[in-house]
Amino acid sequence: MEVNGYKIEPGANLTGANLVRANLSGANLVRANLSGASLMGADLRGANLMFANLERANLSNANLSGAHLRNANLERAGLTGASLMGADLRGAHLSGAHLRNANLSNANLWGADLSGARMPDGTIHD
Repeated sequence: MEVNGYKIEPGANLTGANLVRANLSGANLVRANLSGASLMGADLRGANLMFANLERANLSNANLSGAHLRNANLERAGLTGASLMGADLRGAHLSGAHLRNANLSNANLWGADLSGARMPDGTIHD
């Protein structure tokens, strides 16, 4: 699959990619490098992002409902206003992530690293 001129596939190098409001619903991006990518308002419902690198990616207002983010690196990612309803975040690295106004209903955060994360209630998790 190709979106905005970027090849969307497992292991893809999408560092700094501009995927604002892109439809990536159900995409297979296992082990993809999306560090610093702009994914504001993107549709990532049900996407497979296991072991993906999303460090410092901007996912503000993105829809990640039901996404598979197990063991993904989301350090310092911008997830303000993102929907993570039912997302699998087991073992994900969310240290320093911005989760203000994010919807984490029914998300699985077992074993996730939330150190320094700014949470939906405005608190910083230690």
